Amino acid sequence: MSKSSLLLFIGIVSLLYSCRSAKKIQTVVVTKDTAIIIPEPLPDHSKEDTIAFIKGAFEGVQNNHIRFITFAGKADIDYEDSDGKTVNANAHLRMYNDSVIWVLLTGPLGIEGVRAFITKDSVKILYKQDKIYTARSISFLQEITALPLDLPTLQNLLLGNPVFLDSNIISYNRMGNDIILQSYGTFFKNILTIGEVDKKVISSRLEDKDSANKRTCYLTYADYKNDNAISFSTNRSINVVDKKKLGLKMDFKQFEFNEKLSFPFSVPKNYSRN
Repeated sequence: MSKSSLLLFIGIVSLLYSCRSAKKIQTVVVTKDTAIIIPEPLPDHSKEDTIAFIKGAFEGVQNNHIRFITFAGKADIDYEDSDGKTVNANAHLRMYNDSVIWVLLTGPLGIEGVRAFITKDSVKILYKQDKIYTARSISFLQEITALPLDLPTLQNLLLGNPVFLDSNIISYNRMGNDIILQSYGTFFKNILTIGEVDKKVISSRLEDKDSANKRTCYLTYADYKNDNAISFSTNRSINVVDKKKLGLKMDFKQFEFNEKLSFPFSVPKNYSRN
């Protein structure tokens, strides 16, 4: 596994902050807890119905938000770059809430390629095949992605929690048994599709408010399974459409929450540093 493997992994999962210019915000209705943007109601909805409908849908998504102490998971990863080249790897992930992300990537025959230790302040990476150790500040993630990426956002992304979802809903609709909510946040517009009954996330489309950014990112969430009453999407895809296409699939084979974990990371003496 090459030195670029982890950069591909981190870079692709963070490319979701994407795309085209957003529409203007409509009327703001201030509630006790937050400000909710209310569009024109559906034909069978009064304004009061609209407020209640949007609040119920948003609260349902928030209730499904994964809150955890620790997380451990194993996933098969398939990455396709803009030239159609693919990278396949096995990822071992461990996280401590708001503190640590530990990543181990292995290639064929279980050969270890990359090990990473990410905190709020730093990114440390061992390139096992090249015997190289890299230590950077957390801004390293922002530099390689040109995106406002931090530890909590990356943890939410890996867990399958919606990212850059705001309570400012500028439009909503129904499509069969699904609800579509469009939120307008500080950085991004998020077009979120959820199940009408269980409020689980089905897909998300992220668009950058900066009209100069032409990327669009599509995320899908499927095959939900439970552990300790936590519903977790085990099958995900991230597809970025710009001048070229990039794609990432994550298929979790194992996962568990709130078990005691270790985060082994030590630098061998024979490793060079850069």
